[in-house]
Amino acid sequence: MLKWLSLLCVVSCAANAADSTYNPLEAFAPLSLPTSANSIREGSGLPGPNFWQNRVDYKINATIHTDSKTLSGSEVIAYTNKSPDALSELWVQLDQNIYRRDSRAALSSDRKREHFTDGYQIKSVELLSKGKAVPLHYLITDTRMRVDLPKALAAKGGKLDLKISYAYQIPGTWGGRTAVTPSKNGDIYEIAQWFPRMAVYDDLRGWDTKPYLGQEFYLEYGDIDYKVTVPWNYLVVGSGKLMNPKDVLTKTERERLDKAQHSDKTVYIRKPDEVTDPASRPTHSGTKTWHFHMQHTRDVAFAASPAFIIDAARINLPGGKHSLAMSAYPVEGVGKTKWNRSTEYVKGAIEHFSKKWYPYPWPVAVNLGGHGAGMEYPGIVFDGMHDKNPVLFWITAHEIGHTWFPMVVGSNERRHAFMDEGFNTFIDVYASDAFNHGEFGPKRDPEYAPGGGNPVDEIVPILADPDAPTIMAPADSISEKYRHSISYFKPALGLILLREQILGPKRFDKAFRKYIRTWAYKHPTPSDFFRFMESEGGEDLSWWWRGWYFNNWQLDFAVDKAEYADKADPAKGLKVTFSALKKLVMPATVRVDYKDGSHQDIRLPVETWRFSATPSILLPTSKAVAKVTIDPDHKLPDANRANNSLTL
Repeated sequence: MLKWLSLLCVVSCAANAADSTYNPLEAFAPLSLPTSANSIREGSGLPGPNFWQNRVDYKINATIHTDSKTLSGSEVIAYTNKSPDALSELWVQLDQNIYRRDSRAALSSDRKREHFTDGYQIKSVELLSKGKAVPLHYLITDTRMRVDLPKALAAKGGKLDLKISYAYQIPGTWGGRTAVTPSKNGDIYEIAQWFPRMAVYDDLRGWDTKPYLGQEFYLEYGDIDYKVTVPWNYLVVGSGKLMNPKDVLTKTERERLDKAQHSDKTVYIRKPDEVTDPASRPTHSGTKTWHFHMQHTRDVAFAASPAFIIDAARINLPGGKHSLAMSAYPVEGVGKTKWNRSTEYVKGAIEHFSKKWYPYPWPVAVNLGGHGAGMEYPGIVFDGMHDKNPVLFWITAHEIGHTWFPMVVGSNERRHAFMDEGFNTFIDVYASDAFNHGEFGPKRDPEYAPGGGNPVDEIVPILADPDAPTIMAPADSISEKYRHSISYFKPALGLILLREQILGPKRFDKAFRKYIRTWAYKHPTPSDFFRFMESEGGEDLSWWWRGWYFNNWQLDFAVDKAEYADKADPAKGLKVTFSALKKLVMPATVRVDYKDGSHQDIRLPVETWRFSATPSILLPTSKAVAKVTIDPDHKLPDANRANNSLTL
């Protein structure tokens, strides 16, 4: 039989070698990363000795006018220029302008929009100096506003206070990430991207003035103090700590809130049967102003409604510290498999992420049940009031997971979606495995693995699609057809493969935790991440970044030929010829099944393919072999599994 097998494999090997597109010189060539290493961003992936980052603090006063569904506000922006450059102008982001009929987003989208607003109505822009308010010249271009300064702001520590007064029409449910949503007991206002925010000035391109086309955000860090005035019967939940509970909560609600801060079980702050009871509000006319404060954040958001049920529970953090999980939702969300469990989900996800990667940094984490945009902001996330069962857990864990990427690790998600959605989807996978002994694991997003299939196999068609963009493609150039596959699932699988198949959990986890800790509240680039994981992981990963991130290279391993080193003695090893038929190669497991029913797994390093597409390897077998299989557990994104085994 071995004679015939050898003859057949000679033909097979020749065919495979001829058909292979693999080139070891290309796969293992040196890789030039997009951002050069220097004294600001080092070759190790660490911030360098000359690293700098500007700071922005905000004080905001806003009012929701429920009769007209508008928001008016004023803010004082305290801007600190830590850069080495004097700044003669400032750039401010005006995200509400995306809803204008003439916005770049509206005119460049293939989606027809039927509803529009006039965007921001800027009433004044002033420089506060020596007790005076000096009007400034400004120019609005789409979702950006240039503010001209009378005198350049000094480098390396120059400070100024900028005051902006504004108003805008709040979009309806068509607004997506920010909306007014009707419910049985009143409108739910989900307020985000609601104040003019400073653009980032960084060492990469100066002012990053990329227009807002819908691909999320890039923001500076600082402290945000904000006050929101709403009708007396409205409750407000938002980013940060509520500073005036005595003014806006009843005595009973404050007592329940205190109980929740010491309870691992969910405690009602406002019960379902109290929603329509005026006694659940401290006053019964006029307005109430809710005051929140959040430290070390890039943004804040809030939600307001008379319809809220609110509950909460303590979050246990490493080192004996605590935070508070909170949920706000209307009666439509009530149910044993629905929002009754939301706070449990928030608590469980945050405790897992905090223990495994980096401690949750803020005093409260709110899950809001409303329109269902599935959108994240620091300290609060917007989910759907009708979500339930595993979907509610998955969306909650995913949106809360954005705390780590990009709220703490502040990557430029407007340009590099994979450092936001991909990294977060990666940590989601393990959160699903961990929660309540795997109640909702393994995670299987419908777009990722339809029908609960193997997510590795689900990425294979994307790799074979010649029209699919790469992970490194600009976020705005990734169409909706490919958005989840390329921004979420392929980079998430890339990190799973890096962790479980390339570096191993012990090396990966230590490096990844240090990456989060090192770049917390800073702005890393893809190059910083690639360099950091190589340096801390102790591995040259150029071949991996090139194949998986910079290209959509496919992987197709085959077992072509097998023969005993000594035909008279199977115990002297089995010589196996493998083929790499596509451009991507990886470390792989080879399983040798013996004729006595036992098997042996052998790990092949990536260097197996450093010289040839058809390496021949002497496997240390010890007895008669029945079959040889590469990647027996389907851990690798192999394009054709039919050629992965050879029976002797």
